[in-house]
Amino acid sequence: MIDVHRLRVLRAVADHGSFNRAAAALRLTPSAVSQHIASLERGLGHPVAERSTRGVTLTEAGRMLVETAETITAELDRVRARIDRLAAGRPRLTVATFTSGGRHLLPGALASFVHAHPEVELTVLEAEPEASLPMVRAGAADLALAYHFDGPLPSGTGLSWLPLLEDPLYAVLPAGHRLADRSQVEPAELAADRWVLGCLKTEAFLRRYADRAGFELRIAASTTDYFFAQTLVGAGVGVALVPHIALAPPAGSAVVPLAPPRPARHLGVAAPPRAPQPYAQALTEALRASVGDGGPRT
Repeated sequence: MIDVHRLRVLRAVADHGSFNRAAAALRLTPSAVSQHIASLERGLGHPVAERSTRGVTLTEAGRMLVETAETITAELDRVRARIDRLAAGRPRLTVATFTSGGRHLLPGALASFVHAHPEVELTVLEAEPEASLPMVRAGAADLALAYHFDGPLPSGTGLSWLPLLEDPLYAVLPAGHRLADRSQVEPAELAADRWVLGCLKTEAFLRRYADRAGFELRIAASTTDYFFAQTLVGAGVGVALVPHIALAPPAGSAVVPLAPPRPARHLGVAAPPRAPQPYAQALTEALRASVGDGGPRT
């Protein structure tokens, strides 16, 4: 049987690249770390680490064990969090959410959930997916309302993903803009404009698009809040790309759809891969019902 503590030691060696640094992080002696790794190798029948003057690198067997150790650690953390909640007496549910999802998607689902389960002590944490998904893996949150653009979930290894809806991006233009009356617009048609950014991921998309289209992205303002970004557009500072659920354009500004293929955020619920706890499942169903009813109104 593989010892969980020895897996923890191997993971520290992988993280720090040497027995000495791993020993310092674990508050052990280098000799103790070496003995744990040697015992792990004897029990496994395969080497897990290769020592050299440049440090320590893992073998293929060692890398497989570290991946397993991360899964085991996350599961133990989740179980520990659930046990702590049991000890507290009252059932608890912690949900993490990104800002615009928390503002537009979550309230209706929470109202339904709280009405059906008044016994639950509910906690809501605001966090972008890069932070909320690790919270779910570590047991600090039971589920996360999250999103991603094209490509895999950020930090999403080892989580289940329930898609909820597609959230297309729109161009938000100041009053009197030359393209305000268009039925749709290509981002390249805004190449001469200065941009107001409301999200780092939108910035990443715009920079990739600008590189492909051959124009330089000119930034007028950079924020992490789509609502603040739209007030800046309304003030005439620049133009912006904003997801549908975050649209709150100031009076006089224009909202124009992007031409197909329209970029979008993919919204969904991230949860542990095992069967979710009943209250997390109930809130997930409330979120799905809310979206099925037509979702948020803008």
